[in-house]
Amino acid sequence: MDEEKDNSEKVWYLEVNGKPAGPYSANQVRNGLTLGKVNPDWLLFGPNMNKWEPVSWHPAFNPEVAEKQLEKLPQATFHQSQLVHDVDFEIFGDDMQFVEIELDPGEAVFAEAGAMMFMDDSIAMETVFGDGSQSGAFEKLLGAGKRVLTGESLFMTTFTNAGEGKKCVSLSAPYPGKIIPINLPEVGGELICQKDAFLCAAKGVAVDIFFQKRIGVALFGGEGFIMQRLQGDGLAFIHAGGTLHNIQLEPGQRIKVDTGCLVAMESQVNFEIEFVGGIKSAFFGGEGFFFATIAGPGNVWLQSMPFSRLAARMLSGLPAQGGKRTGEGSLLDTIGSFLTD
Repeated sequence: MDEEKDNSEKVWYLEVNGKPAGPYSANQVRNGLTLGKVNPDWLLFGPNMNKWEPVSWHPAFNPEVAEKQLEKLPQATFHQSQLVHDVDFEIFGDDMQFVEIELDPGEAVFAEAGAMMFMDDSIAMETVFGDGSQSGAFEKLLGAGKRVLTGESLFMTTFTNAGEGKKCVSLSAPYPGKIIPINLPEVGGELICQKDAFLCAAKGVAVDIFFQKRIGVALFGGEGFIMQRLQGDGLAFIHAGGTLHNIQLEPGQRIKVDTGCLVAMESQVNFEIEFVGGIKSAFFGGEGFFFATIAGPGNVWLQSMPFSRLAARMLSGLPAQGGKRTGEGSLLDTIGSFLTD
């Protein structure tokens, strides 16, 4: 496809002869269709798409599809888009962070139970089943039951500004690491994260469970069969242990990751589990039997210190588990250790 001069953003990819090509602008794709250089049956990937689909299926390049979507627009609009609260925030700290969220009158956020650090006097706190987005009693019980499946508490806590003027509530991370703000519309309205990564979100964002479709991921994925799915048009905050690393994967780009180091990913990212290969590496390599193979396109967030790894190292150092105290080399410390062991 010839390069053309236009000001539109190059965000579209085409699969040509089984390989991804691009990026192209929308004008380049349209001109290619007009000139016969692009086959309408070629697979396309671009913004707000979670999988490769034929070019002719996309409304941006097929007027008939666009017209049909306009006819269905009132029914297709995301049902929570008008319910999401737009909140301001600031993250404090380096490795032991907390987020301060500023709420206008009537605005609210919800968070995992026990995350609250401090709040203004006019903030009303309420414990609810699940994320509080369910309306009926049955839906509330179902939402709470889903949280039990992910190993989380039945309840979450909502914080609502019941006063006048702007008020603040601060929520802290559960262990050393980084707090990551994710604007869900920027990732297609959906984010997949490990079950203990979610910290808080604007009222109206839905927290649901995400079932891994492949049995290999279910059995050996490190985070188990179930992960969390965040959906909506608002702001969500997740937490990563240690140092955070964000990778923007191009179409077809693959990386191999320790299963516990995966924090979150966009919904179109492909996630599979592979055996490390080799008996010696599996048993003596110290990296476990399986790793995650992640394929783009899409954003992936990784953490350098999963809490499970930190907890295991701390547990192994306890005297009851065979660990030994390490002193600073003084004679008194040596004598004290001898008397207490």
